[in-house]
Amino acid sequence: MTVLKTSMRNFLAHKGRMALSAVAVLLSVAFVCGTLVFTDTMSTTFDKLFAATASDVTVSAKDASDDGETTSDNGKPPVIPASVLAEVRKVDGVESAEGALHSTSLTVVDGAKESLSPTSGGPTIVGNWTANDARTMKITSGAAPEGPDQILVDTDTADKHGLELGDEIGVISVVGTHTAKISGIADFTVTNPGAAIFFLDTKTAQQALLGESDVFTNVNATAADGVSHAQLKKNVLAALGGDYKVLTAKESAEAGQKDVEGFMSVLKYAMLGFAGIAFLVGIFLIINTFSMLVAQRTREIGLMRAIGSSRKQVNRSVLIEALLLGVVGSVLGVGAGVGLAVGLMKLMGMAGMELSTDDLTVAWTTPAIGLLLGVLVTVLAAYLPARRAGKISPMAALRDAGAPADARAGWIRGGVGTLLTAVGAFALYLAGSAEKAAEGSMWLGLGVVLSLIGFVLIGPLLAGGVVRVLGVVVLRVFGPVGRMAERNALRNPRRTGATGAALMIGLALVACLSVVGSSMVASATDELDKSVGTDFIIQSDSGQLITPQAVEAVKNAPQVERVTEYKWTEADFTTPDGKTLKNTSISAADPTYATDLRVETVEGQLADAYRPDSMSVHEKFAEDHGIGLGSKIDIAFKDGSTAGLTVRAITSSDAVVDAGAMYTSIDTMAKYVPADRMPLDMLLFVSAKDGQQDAAYTALKESLHDYPQYTVRDQTDYKEALKDQIGQLLNMIYGLLALAIVVAILGVVNTLALSVVERTREIGLMRAIGLSRRQLRRMIRLESVVIALFGALLGLGLGMGWGATAQQLLALEGLKVLEIPWPTIIGVFIGSAFVGLFAALIPAFRAGRMNVLNAIATE
Repeated sequence: MTVLKTSMRNFLAHKGRMALSAVAVLLSVAFVCGTLVFTDTMSTTFDKLFAATASDVTVSAKDASDDGETTSDNGKPPVIPASVLAEVRKVDGVESAEGALHSTSLTVVDGAKESLSPTSGGPTIVGNWTANDARTMKITSGAAPEGPDQILVDTDTADKHGLELGDEIGVISVVGTHTAKISGIADFTVTNPGAAIFFLDTKTAQQALLGESDVFTNVNATAADGVSHAQLKKNVLAALGGDYKVLTAKESAEAGQKDVEGFMSVLKYAMLGFAGIAFLVGIFLIINTFSMLVAQRTREIGLMRAIGSSRKQVNRSVLIEALLLGVVGSVLGVGAGVGLAVGLMKLMGMAGMELSTDDLTVAWTTPAIGLLLGVLVTVLAAYLPARRAGKISPMAALRDAGAPADARAGWIRGGVGTLLTAVGAFALYLAGSAEKAAEGSMWLGLGVVLSLIGFVLIGPLLAGGVVRVLGVVVLRVFGPVGRMAERNALRNPRRTGATGAALMIGLALVACLSVVGSSMVASATDELDKSVGTDFIIQSDSGQLITPQAVEAVKNAPQVERVTEYKWTEADFTTPDGKTLKNTSISAADPTYATDLRVETVEGQLADAYRPDSMSVHEKFAEDHGIGLGSKIDIAFKDGSTAGLTVRAITSSDAVVDAGAMYTSIDTMAKYVPADRMPLDMLLFVSAKDGQQDAAYTALKESLHDYPQYTVRDQTDYKEALKDQIGQLLNMIYGLLALAIVVAILGVVNTLALSVVERTREIGLMRAIGLSRRQLRRMIRLESVVIALFGALLGLGLGMGWGATAQQLLALEGLKVLEIPWPTIIGVFIGSAFVGLFAALIPAFRAGRMNVLNAIATE
């Protein structure tokens, strides 16, 4: 009880000094809890949506996906004959049944030909209005569509694009473009996460989406009273046989949930990974806080030992303080995490993905995990300072406080750190020398972990040399004040090392990712210059296939000399070694593709692969299956018959553009796949007439004005798009790393603030002998700058080493150019100096306001 009272008294007495550590715990716990609440809420939203929209029993085509996704490589969803509806209605236990159809392989535009697709990446769905839809949507304005000139739109899409009743909308599908006017606007009774939904009447939908009558994509059956969904499914299967896919509402909902779970898991664990980095950085802050508090209370602890406190009691007292800190920070962090989740939901809403706070989900495990992590990490971080506190002898009561016993880093620590750094460097060397990416990745992961731990441990040893060099370059120009700032930073190498290490971790990851990102862009750009021989590339950024009408518009554009079509599908390959490879990708293109994309071959010529009944394979595939020039492979096309194709070329597996592709000609595929089942083009390569590239570029854009889903890019545009994509990904990662850097900044602030308290008498004496307030504040600011630059130098150096090694692994996949983004690296280094200045503002201000006499009198 005495130990608990002492701990409580000390905690409350020094609550101001622990505030920043509590904030670090709060931020880290908030990130974890916010991630869990946010992802759980997203799961709840989708679960409710799938449960509400699924009919009791759904009948669809055998090759339709379980989750209802309707995208196909020929632009039309799998269908079933309308006669199935009549059969289902006769099944025992069916109260009612209706035919439904919907497609996502299309684009919807407004009257100005602007796309109405979601910017969040959600699907655009067009279907027929059914009773099942009426269960989950309520028409709030107008009426349901009747006739070919009417269409219904969901409220969210109407609001985002300013659509009103009577506005004209165009539905662009593989069949053609169908225009209609908005007859009604409907609101979801459950949350719509971000899809754009449009409804036509049944006959119009059949013609506009499929180009034929008497077919549906699925039949929705409602069970009669007293008939379970499972029994109804059994009855339907008995009536229809095994020619169709039959799912209950639960199975349909589970299929949709399974499709979303993959994305949700990646999102959750990626965000939790960055929260873990923030926790790791926070550990340094907590260690520094308790180390400095123990040092400042040396005399107090010595007196406690002198009057009978045991080492165990002192140790326990410090750990209880850490426990209190962890509990306070974690409780506040859980609350802040819920607020963060709501903020993320609002942010997603701005991006086009609607999430309602009505679905906010806070599982009991979320606060439990947050509290457990926050308390556990805080107590573990305080263990070493608590252990050092327990070793303070009663004789320490006779010494001045604030003289820590760890002024120099221990030789054992330095030795272990040096050993780990050396082993980590060797692992990175093995990673860079690996011949296989999988093997190299293992060495890279080991090297990153060991080198990071090694640098953390040898940080105090490096502090002496690095800070002196930085002092010569940065501080000496400020005269005596600069020299005092340098000596203050060198006074306690362990403290400087720990503070710098917190910043080092975040900046090492920034530098590593910058090097990898820049190298990927440079490598891809270099490969494009070497490989692409066409002037323009046309494709959809959302992954939509190119309709025949759009292809015809491109071919009719003036100044165009040649258009190369490129298709992709799946087939079952039977190789010469007797193996059958299911759902293997094969690309079909015009013969001019061999000119438009210069693919390196190891045997034969790629142009020969476009001869009748011919194909190419890539080098690794040939090695794995004993294939050489002249070998025959049986290709069972998914929507056609089986072809025996002769291998005429073997391409290099080191290609970056279209890596791993196996080619045949469109004419060869057309021999074995019916015309109405031929896959649509994935992209088009367009070559302009000599000297007319600019005119052709303008003409192509004009020809595709009615098809806003497609983008025309020349090689410069394509490189910029690639750079932008990688840049957006890196910016998102940098944003997640920002929390760790914020915690590291708090660590610098905390170290300086406690250092000012520790040096109160010293500051008073310096002021008494003539140091001005301005000089004092400058000294503290410069000390902060040099500590920040020390962490930045270590972090950037370490990160560039990791990035260069990672690039060597990417080189095995064809990305062979190493590029160091020096502007970014230099900008981050300079920015670190400003971080140091910012971190020193409050500590320097407080130091400057000290009363000289009171400071001198401080014990």
